[in-house]
Parts: sequence; C-alpha cells; structure tokens
Amino acid sequence: MMTTRTGAAAIGTLLILSSAASGAMPAAARAPVAAAKTAQPWMNATLDAPRRVALLLPQMTRAEKLLLVHGYFATDFPPKQFKAPVEGRNGSAGYVPGVPRLGIPAQWQADAGIGVATQGGAPRKRERTALPSNIAVAATWDVALATRGGAMIGAEARASGFNVMLAGGVNLTREPRNGRNFEYGGEDPLLAGTMVAAQIAGIQSNHIISTIKHYAINDQETDRNAGNAVIDRAAARMSDLLAFQFAIEASNPGSVMCAYNRVNGPFSCENPWLLGDVLRRDWGWNGYVMSDWGGTHSTLPAITAGLDQQSGYPFDKEPYFAANLEAGLASGAVKEAQLDRMVGHILYAMFDHGLFDHPVTAAPMELPDAMLADHARVTAQAAAQGMVLLKNAGAILPLSSSVKSIVVIGGHADKGVLAGGGSSLVYPKGGNAVPGLQPAVWPGPVMYYPSSPLDAIRQQAPNARITFVDGSDPRAAAAQARGADVAIVFATQWAGEAFDVSLTLPDGQDDLIRDVAAANPRTVVVIESGGAVLTPWSGSVAGILAAWFPGTAGGAAIADVLFGRINPSGHLPISFPASVDQLPRPAAPTPGDVTYSEGAAVGYKWFDRQRQRPAFAFGHGLSYTSFGYDRLRATTDGDGVRASFTVRNTGKVAGKAVAQIYVAGEGWEAPKRLGGFALADLAPAASSAMTVQIDPRLFATFDEAARAWRIAGGTYRVMLGGASDALDQTVTITLPARTLPAGWHPKAPSPR
Repeated sequence: MMTTRTGAAAIGTLLILSSAASGAMPAAARAPVAAAKTAQPWMNATLDAPRRVALLLPQMTRAEKLLLVHGYFATDFPPKQFKAPVEGRNGSAGYVPGVPRLGIPAQWQADAGIGVATQGGAPRKRERTALPSNIAVAATWDVALATRGGAMIGAEARASGFNVMLAGGVNLTREPRNGRNFEYGGEDPLLAGTMVAAQIAGIQSNHIISTIKHYAINDQETDRNAGNAVIDRAAARMSDLLAFQFAIEASNPGSVMCAYNRVNGPFSCENPWLLGDVLRRDWGWNGYVMSDWGGTHSTLPAITAGLDQQSGYPFDKEPYFAANLEAGLASGAVKEAQLDRMVGHILYAMFDHGLFDHPVTAAPMELPDAMLADHARVTAQAAAQGMVLLKNAGAILPLSSSVKSIVVIGGHADKGVLAGGGSSLVYPKGGNAVPGLQPAVWPGPVMYYPSSPLDAIRQQAPNARITFVDGSDPRAAAAQARGADVAIVFATQWAGEAFDVSLTLPDGQDDLIRDVAAANPRTVVVIESGGAVLTPWSGSVAGILAAWFPGTAGGAAIADVLFGRINPSGHLPISFPASVDQLPRPAAPTPGDVTYSEGAAVGYKWFDRQRQRPAFAFGHGLSYTSFGYDRLRATTDGDGVRASFTVRNTGKVAGKAVAQIYVAGEGWEAPKRLGGFALADLAPAASSAMTVQIDPRLFATFDEAARAWRIAGGTYRVMLGGASDALDQTVTITLPARTLPAGWHPKAPSPR
C-alpha cells in the first residue's frame, strides 16, 4: 500500500465525510450499545459465516452499510488537510468504522508483511519486531518457519490493537529492479504462493484478517499509479495469477488488495477480468476486495467490476464509495443489491476469521519486553535460515572462533543492518541506528536496525583483533585488509516503495570490493539488499553471503552464519543475473505500457528458455556440509503426481537440505518448472526418505478461451536436485490427456 499520495482532496458533503475530516466519525459509528439489546442471532459462533451474514445484513441501515465500504487513513496527512479519525489507531495505516448497535467491530488496519509498521508522519512510533524481508523468508523454503513468522507478527498486530494486517505480498519478481521485491516471495508461482500462504495462515491464526496483495501484475514501481501491464491472459494465469491462486487456496485470506496499476487497459481495482472473471467466478473466492491506498478511480465501474471497499481515504481523488456512492444509490445508478453484495463480502471475512468472536481490545503503544524477547528469537531464526551462501571458495566459511585478525568494512556494520523503505517499514526498539540518511521522509527514512554485525562478530571471536573501516575510502580499506586473516565487506543497496533500483551496487561499492579483494583474496562479501544485485567481482572474492534485509535481529544472525553456529540452508527464490543484458527488458523500467512479452517465462524459466547462465541460479544455495539425492521415483497419485526420493547428508556436520523437484514437458513457456520441494534436517551420514506431491496444474498449460487447464497426453520428465541448475536425477512418467477447470484445486471435486 501507499501512504503519501498528493493531489486534490475531494471531501464530500455527506455526514460520513464531513465529520471524518474533522477527526470525528458519524453517529452510526459512535452509537453506544443499547442497555437492553435485542437478540442478535448472528453473534452465535456455532453458525457458519454465510448464515451469520444472512442474519445480520437485513438488520443494517443503508447508512450503516456505507460505513463498511469506505475506509480512512489513520494518520494525519497535512498535504490534504486531513485529520485522522480519533477512533483509529493513531499512526497506523487505516480505519473502517464499526456498528456497535449490531456488534460489528471496527476494522483497525496495520501495515504490513514484515511486522507492525508505523507511518512515517506519526509523531510517536510503535517499536515492534521486524522479520527479515519476505524474499528472505521465501529463501528459507521452510513453510513451517514462514507460518511461525506470520503468527509472530500477527500476534504483535493483535496485541497492538489491530484486526486487519495488510500483508501477503505475492507479486512475482518479474522485474528484478522492482523496489518492492523485498516484500514479495520470489520469481516462481509455486514457491511464492506456498511461502506467502504460510505467512498469511500464521497471521490469521490470531483471529485477525490478512490481505493478499497487490492484485495483480504489480511488478514495478515506476509509474506505479497508472502504468499498464500488458500480458497475454493465459500467460498471466500460468505465472503471476497462479501465485495468487496457490496462496489463496492454501490460506484463505480475508481480503484481496487490488493494485495501483492497470492490467491490459483497466485499472486493477476496476478490472472486470481480474476481479469478476478470475477471482470470483473461476476461483470462487468469498472474501472482500479492498483497494490499495489511492487505488480507487470510480464508483459504478469499480463496484460493477468487484471492488468492495475503498481504502485509505483521502488518497483517492474523490470519495467514490462515500458521497459518490450515496448519490449513485439515490439516483438508482447503483443498486441496493450491489451495496449488499459488497457489505456481505466484508462481513463474511470478518465472521470467517473471528473478528466478531475474538474482538481486539487494548491498543498499547508499547508491548511487554518478554514478548519482544521471544519474538526476537523468531526473527533471528528466520534471518539465519534465509541467508543464502552463494560462494564459499576454499571453504573460507565458517570462520573459526580462533581467527586472529578480521577487518570489517562498510555497510554501517558497526551500527546495524539495513531495512527496506515504504509503508512496510517497522520501527525497532531502540530506534534508527544510523539516523539522518537521505531520504529522511517518504519513502524513507533509510533505516538501520540496531543489531550490529560488528558487535556480534566480536562476540563470536573474542580473542581476535577486529578492525572496522567505513569503506568510504577504498584505498584505506584495502590497506587495512591486506594483513588480516580475513576481510568481510558489507555491501548494501537500499530499496523501497515508490521507486525502482539499479542492479548495480551504489556509491562505488563494486570498486571497494575489487580493491579489498585485490589486497586480500580471503575476502567475504555480505550483501544486504532487497533482491538481486550484479556481482562483477564474484570471481575475485572467496565468499558471498546474501543476507537480504535481515530484520531486527539480523546482525547477530549474520555472525551466527559466518562462524558456523548456524549452518546456512537458504536457497535463492530468485535468479541473480550476470548482467542486465540477460533480462527480457535490459533497459530500466519506464512509464506507460509495459509489455511482458516473456509471458509466463519469469526468472529461471526465462534464463532456461534463452539458454543463458545467470550469475547464481534460482534454487542455488551452499551449505557447510554436502548432500546427495537418489532413488527418485514418480508415480501418478490421485489427481497429481507423487515424487519419492532419498536425501543423504554426505558431509561432516549437520545441515538442512532443500530438495527441489522440477518437471519438464513439451510446448511449455520454458523447459522446466518447479514442481515441489521439501526440507530435510540431517545429521552427518543420516538420510531421509521423502515424498513431494506435484500439483497437476504444473503439468498443464492454460486455455483462456475454454477457462481450463489442459494436460497434454504424453511423457514428462521429473527431476531432482539441490538447485535449478544442479539436478542429479531424472525419471519419466506418462500422463493421459486431461482437462481441469480454471478453479480446480486439490480440495475440489475432481472432474470426471
């Protein structure tokens, strides 16, 4: 979502809006609960959500219904002379009034998918726990860990007084320069959909709603409010939309947040194909669609397409779902049945996810220290497991605690670890470790969490001579590195909402790394970034560790991996290109129409199709041990295919293997697709027999005209290994021709 849009505010004359502009809400939202309440059968928690909606909706007045479809920003916004509603959680993302007369709770909305964020303009910040970036969590390939992380940030949201969390970013890394890639789950629809679903499920285990976002094809920040993603519909179904489909099936998010961008012409938030044909008709989804903050552009077209809630007013140009909607109802242009449908979707999600039965109560600015300490352990584990060891020449890592001298260079490693910018920014306990960096305001501030890698390295090597050099002078850094046992360079690239980034490290860091490596070949580079960066110096350094944006416990987690307290087990959820010339669009993102001619061949699929070798391939990740994969078998199993195999730890230390299954067929967008994955935590010489169920849609292509998945009869290959470019075994399987409806999923009745 967005929190700082500009433009003319159009505050309507309807009571709902005129009172909101002064910080007060309409009487319907403030009415005290009657002393003698009539029976409210919809409050019976034993009834299912549709029945409860059917009981409640007829009891609502039109004015009460209108309250639920129009949300407000919950932070003062002086550029539009907007005062946040006093009933909101000050400094938060949003507020939607409730109806106390009927027991309908308000919706208190918090950003985002990394933790409970505070808006930059808030006078007081909530200090909360930040997970590592979502792309880092995806790099764990650990569904249980992603669920725990989601449960943790959902618990902090609930404890802070929020019952809606604007999380669940699942846009694919189609454009590696997208400034928001750190908020998402990578380039593959199965991995992204699975990992983001786990996060959503964890969040919603706290009886709060999570969104899934930004629907859809929201793959760059350049011209993000009006850019038009042009893509073949069938290709979209097999890529970006498939990630959403997998995640929605597995997690049942309460809300879908539609995106800012256009898709094949219409805006996402008034796109009949996206909202009506795909989401409602084909996928049969029953929750509500909220707009991104400033993403509503009309009243009747948006409602007809399927938008249920205008969110974050006053960032839209007009109060489309307040004064404009009331005028449309009065004139008959908008039907009462349409308003009922919108409100019904909202109520359904609120019943389904426990907002009525488990209401939030207190909204403290501070959380107990014991809770934050417990949560620090959760984020530290996620950070360490998400780090990807890209290179380890000569087994330079792990470092020995008896190492005599270390030079630590750059990246403000003496202070903390970098975080991504924009609406997802979590303010940490202890504040910004490096205040004053620019930009200081939206999409900033540039934030360093106060978890110093340098301090943690000193704790791991208490007898070593450890020197810090800030890296501003490459020659001075190289001079310090020359005599050390090891040099560790921290390379950083800030990324965030509302801007795209270069893949080249900023501020001359490539030259810094080259100079240090020339002085000391025992150089390790730790990359803190929101996604892929170019590594033209990779052949000159001994080790490379992708640490991403590692969260509020990131510094200690980096040291744990460098010194082997934790064996790295992360694997890339994206490809690292060798150069921008390898990309489908080598030039930087531009405004206007963006034609995705690569179709469904996103990331590694593009590299495979073009027969190009990236710097580091999707799925790549080294360990301090080694693994072997064998005994692969593939058999049909119900609607899908079952792959069984054995993973063995062939090294000398315990470690986690990420076994990856790929499938290959003819006539696809690319030579192979990820079909499944599994983790094995193994002691030395131990082995584990494993199985992976492969979704039949991963053997299919999509027929948009027929609205169906079509599996061609014939022979397919099933491959096993530890990365997309390191596949050890291949078997074949013969499948019959088969057609599945667009909305088929593993729990749906199979067509016969």
